[in-house]
Amino acid sequence: MLLTLGPDRQTREFTCDCCEAPIERAWNFVHADGAPHAVYYANCYHHTDRDHDAWIDVIFGTWGEGPEQWSDHVSFACRVGPVAGQSSPASTLVTAGLAHPDGPLFGLKLDRAAALQHSRLSEFWRVSDFVLENDPLVRGHVYGR
Repeated sequence: MLLTLGPDRQTREFTCDCCEAPIERAWNFVHADGAPHAVYYANCYHHTDRDHDAWIDVIFGTWGEGPEQWSDHVSFACRVGPVAGQSSPASTLVTAGLAHPDGPLFGLKLDRAAALQHSRLSEFWRVSDFVLENDPLVRGHVYGR
């Protein structure tokens, strides 16, 4: 399965509620073999008093004309950033959709325990790794390049 970014990538900047630092968000479709496969939202935090990290939500499901086709959506998420005892950033499963309202787009928001048991976990890691490597905002924020 060949993953590619969709043509409609968007970004937005807003302010962190906890420290007033900027947050940069990127979102887009990830296509598999040319067809919409998942949507990701990546928030890149520039905290003034904590580690700089990125939180990536990935939504899988049917991509139809609107919410009436989204009844099968399921969301995973990870935090990517510094981890004690490691020289490079690491990804850790977290609860999906924490920065987004509940609704049909995010569907079932998995917490860490549920994500670890879900049949699409390896698919999530493949998409999140793809986003880390190919979204310029996320890659630059996490790896400084």
